Amino acid sequence: MALTRDFKETVKDRADRDPEFRDELLTEALEAIVCGDVDVAKVMLRDYINATVGFERVGKAVDKDPKSLMRMLSSCGNPNVKNLFSVTRFLQKDAGVQFSVVSTKPKKTKKPKLVG
Repeated sequence: MALTRDFKETVKDRADRDPEFRDELLTEALEAIVCGDVDVAKVMLRDYINATVGFERVGKAVDKDPKSLMRMLSSCGNPNVKNLFSVTRFLQKDAGVQFSVVSTKPKKTKKPKLVG
């Protein structure tokens, strides 16, 4: 079944009208970075940027060519930590949010008892 609407357009429309959705997109991207899932984080950051501020504005803010940022956040991209964090710092500032990392211990699960 063919999609009737471009995914980027759908995300942008939702982000334009729903501030909570915008914040959640950014939150999920940053959580993916902290959890070490950089491939997911890159895709989510790219979607967030396309739906909100655009690559031109991010490029100007972090002193990088917008096309370089697009490549950096592509599925084949390999961003260095400095570039990735400068982008996320700008996005947080622009969104008026600040994220922090809180450590938690995973809940222990009980091992099932063997019957027999």
